Amino acid sequence: MGKVVLITGSSRGIGKAIANKFEVNGYKLLTPSRSEMNLLDNSSIEAYCNKIEADIDVIINCAGINTIATLDLLNDKDLNSMLQINLLAPLKIIQQLNEKMAGNFIGHIVNISSIWSVVSKEGRCAYSATKAAINGITRTLALELSPKNILVNSVAPGYVNTELTKKNNSLAEISNITSLIPLQRLAEPEEIANLVYFLASDQNTYITGQTIIIDGGFVCR
Repeated sequence: MGKVVLITGSSRGIGKAIANKFEVNGYKLLTPSRSEMNLLDNSSIEAYCNKIEADIDVIINCAGINTIATLDLLNDKDLNSMLQINLLAPLKIIQQLNEKMAGNFIGHIVNISSIWSVVSKEGRCAYSATKAAINGITRTLALELSPKNILVNSVAPGYVNTELTKKNNSLAEISNITSLIPLQRLAEPEEIANLVYFLASDQNTYITGQTIIIDGGFVCR
């Protein structure tokens, strides 16, 4: 039987590329839809996780939301939604499923963070907070889960060529963003997926507790 990977946020963009990468490498995919596992509802997360009978080899927490709002416009609903989906849901999933990984020779967890966890921009107060917290959780869980031989890492992408990037930025804005990236282009989703796959595959036997930035050199400026 092939290995099993749970991936949230796999319907589009980076998550879809990650799912494709694992699928072509023979993994059995668990990619719950919102109706199957509502990340805004911890009881829904627990119910879905409790139904999983197979051992889990890999968890990829990719689902996330980024509601841009400056401090004076940030409302409680948006703040609570970002905290729940970006931070509390990944933690709940790991809490529920790490025991299903303990029987395997090695387990891998990769949390999708963001460059906005290490640098920031106006309107990213809540988003930056959730992604910085994911990095902190990654480091702590790398320590706590090491006795079970579970490796935990974060990947922090910069600007990626996705539908969401195109929706949130005009062509002129994307051109300006590109000029600020040393490699002079946006990342392709497949490039992020390649890094995630390496960290979550049997090739990775010793990297844990790290946040790896993949941004074409953007944060080096």
